[in-house]
Amino acid sequence: MSRAHQPPLVTGISPNEGTSWTKVTIRGENLGTGPADLVGLFICGHNCLLTAEWMSASKIVCHVGPAKDDKGEIIVSTKSGGHGTSTVSFKLLKAEKIGILDQSAVWVDEMNYYDMRTDRNKGISPLSLRPSNPLGIDVDKGKVPLKDLEAMFPGVSGDFTSENFSATWYLIENHSVTSFDQLRMAASNLKKQATRKNEGSLAYVKGGLSTFFEAQDALAAIHQRLESDGTEKVEGSMTQRLENVLNRASDTADTLFQEVLGRKDKADSTRNALNVLQRFKFLFNLPLNIERNTHKGDYDVVINDYEKAKSLFGNTEVPVFKKVYAEVETRIGALRSLLLDKLLETPSTLHDQKRYIRYLSDLHAPGDPAWQCIYAQHKWILGLMQNCKEEFINDQREGDPRPSALSRIRDTASLKRGCSLRTPRPSTWRYETPQQVQFVEKLSDVVIGQLPNFWKLWISYVNGSLFSETGEKSGQVEKSKKNARQRQNDFKKMIEEVTHRLVKLVRGALLPSTLTELELRLYGGWESKTELTGPWLTQVIHTVRIIFEALVALEIPNDLLQVIQDLLLELRHHCLLVTLHHTAGDVKRLAEKEDWVVDNEGITSLPAQFEQCMVQMLQSLKEPMETKPGEVNILQLDQAQDQASELCVDIMRVFVNCLEQLSNKTDGDINTSHISVDLASPDPFSGLQEDFCATPEQRLLIILSNCQYLEKHTFLNMAEHFEKHGFTGTDKITQVSVHAVKELDESLFDAYIERKSDPIVGSLEPGIYAGYFDWRDCSTPTGVRNYLKEALVNIITVHAEVFTVSKELVPRVLTRIVDGVAEEMSRLMQCVSSFSMNGAIQNVGVCRVVWCQLFVSCFSANFKQALEALPQLHSGADQKFLEELLNRFKSSMQLQLTCFQPSNVQPVKR
Repeated sequence: MSRAHQPPLVTGISPNEGTSWTKVTIRGENLGTGPADLVGLFICGHNCLLTAEWMSASKIVCHVGPAKDDKGEIIVSTKSGGHGTSTVSFKLLKAEKIGILDQSAVWVDEMNYYDMRTDRNKGISPLSLRPSNPLGIDVDKGKVPLKDLEAMFPGVSGDFTSENFSATWYLIENHSVTSFDQLRMAASNLKKQATRKNEGSLAYVKGGLSTFFEAQDALAAIHQRLESDGTEKVEGSMTQRLENVLNRASDTADTLFQEVLGRKDKADSTRNALNVLQRFKFLFNLPLNIERNTHKGDYDVVINDYEKAKSLFGNTEVPVFKKVYAEVETRIGALRSLLLDKLLETPSTLHDQKRYIRYLSDLHAPGDPAWQCIYAQHKWILGLMQNCKEEFINDQREGDPRPSALSRIRDTASLKRGCSLRTPRPSTWRYETPQQVQFVEKLSDVVIGQLPNFWKLWISYVNGSLFSETGEKSGQVEKSKKNARQRQNDFKKMIEEVTHRLVKLVRGALLPSTLTELELRLYGGWESKTELTGPWLTQVIHTVRIIFEALVALEIPNDLLQVIQDLLLELRHHCLLVTLHHTAGDVKRLAEKEDWVVDNEGITSLPAQFEQCMVQMLQSLKEPMETKPGEVNILQLDQAQDQASELCVDIMRVFVNCLEQLSNKTDGDINTSHISVDLASPDPFSGLQEDFCATPEQRLLIILSNCQYLEKHTFLNMAEHFEKHGFTGTDKITQVSVHAVKELDESLFDAYIERKSDPIVGSLEPGIYAGYFDWRDCSTPTGVRNYLKEALVNIITVHAEVFTVSKELVPRVLTRIVDGVAEEMSRLMQCVSSFSMNGAIQNVGVCRVVWCQLFVSCFSANFKQALEALPQLHSGADQKFLEELLNRFKSSMQLQLTCFQPSNVQPVKR
């Protein structure tokens, strides 16, 4: 066989490895007689004939195609030699994907991209062509739930194409169980990728170096031909023809690729737009996110996003960014208005107020939101206090038992205080308590519920604690402190206005006389209400003290609270006077409670009731008169001392007048009360029978006994009680009281003696001269005459009556009665001109023995005068006869005379 018909033989290839579309030079023998003789060229099983360029029978140049096999022979087929063989092989490397934006020295096969789009039936983003496994190691998905990852890494993502990519999230999600060696290999792969990327254009030039050399060789040959021809500027020359060919080739290329290039430009524009949207999606989505988060109440998220957008795009000159940022500012402006409305909304808690102020500060709201809130709260508190009075009065006038709107605000505010300062009220408290007391209670709830938060808001405004860290960095804290220093006087006036409004409203309800006519129209309206008693005023004082203590606990300066101290002083003074006035009325009504039941000491329960009434009065004044820290001892004020002393004296006089009225009442004015016997008493004469009605004379004795007890015990006890409770001027009170009761005692005693002594004295003269008795002519006496017995029985009756009521009154009463009888006897004896012997015995025996011995304790000067007027008995027989008569009289009236023994006349020691 001739050499021309031998089969082709490939003996070399350069380079011997590479990726698809690598340009290679094939060398060998019998590679064809010309381009037309070459019919096949297979590298690794792929026919590369379309890219083959026959150079000579020993050299062929071509591009390696996308073969399926990784390594294979190079087979050349020719018409003349047939199917050839190869002594060398080519290794096909796996090429990296080349993105649309990556540089490449070869034509990129886009079939893969097209197929992907066709298979998915949709276009894909160029960003999705990035490698799905940037670390170059096997992905081993862990079992960590996505929700847990979102909770651990808020605001970031595990997508490495995301702007908020988190490497930690990505590793936990895709390589939680990957070994440390694998992770080291991944780090090495990342370094290689970074190195290749940094090489940039240099790698691109290296890949297409042969192409550049061929182009250089062609340009040099053309230049050499032009220089040898010398006709590059002659019309119709080779240069001109070459230019025309090149222009036609350019036009043809433009025609062929115009549509493709147009699509490419459009794709580039779209790709750039997508990249911009992807890169700046935060800004483009921000208006909608602001609206959504505002609706949900996530104001912190809105503020953070706004701060970020402002720092990135606040000074941008890009029109589209300026347009979107302007929309963001519009939404933020609406949010500022919304937050300001919520800030000024009432009622609201201190926590919400601070939160809205902080939001507005972080949003750089114009003005001073904190001061606007303070001003609004001040006006609202004043309105609540005024409406408290207005609504309460209106509700009471209409008789509507339903709770008012202010009551509902008070019950649900806090406004919610942690605990109540007063004990819970029963369900009927609203209807049993006077209206003014209810009003002060509600007013207290308003002040205690609102003023502390108002003060705390101001303190936070002063020390700058209303602002977040962003506000501190932006100088909001220093600005706030500066504004607070400038507005201290304004806030002081606000507190003064609140305290003055509180005081005037309380004065209008309880002390209207301390207000002017204009102030009464604003804060009065209680004229039709009844005046409060001491216990209710005490409760009001207690409530006002609670208000004061609550405000002191806030460390409000004392000068701002002095007006409340002044109110407390006047309320305490008013309570003292009202209590004393009401006590006088209670004492006056004690007369209605007199039951005329006497005890063993001869007194009724009236003195004890009076003392109990006074003690209760002093006990009720204990809290109002108590001097709290910062208060004045009201009993040390001269005016209060004088008024209290006068009223106490008046109370004593009222009680004395009650006793006097009881003594003047007739039987018809007194209920059928009975004097009861103290059965436990060892003295059988200490009481009367239970069914024995008290006579006017017995009532006089009872009152006299009560007067003595008042003088000796009650008034002294009262002086001790007054001194114990801090009252001054007790000596004056006691002196006036004792003087008044002594006057009453003398008056009642004279009245009783007059009632009892006059009948006895008046019966003496008719009894002596009964039957035309004549001292000069009378028979021998046989005993004591009847008139003397009658007088003796009448005196015994008085003794029994007095002794039944009070033993202490017996000597005093009998002394006056016997003295009256003695005076009458003296008068009668002095009127007798002469006596017979029998008459002398009669008179001497009666007067000297009976009166002197029986009434030795009551012996008086009148009896001496009567005895001196009688003749003396000198005869022993007459004296013996007189003794017999006397013994006979004592024997016959032994029982009657027992009551005149000294033990029954002298007062019983207690």
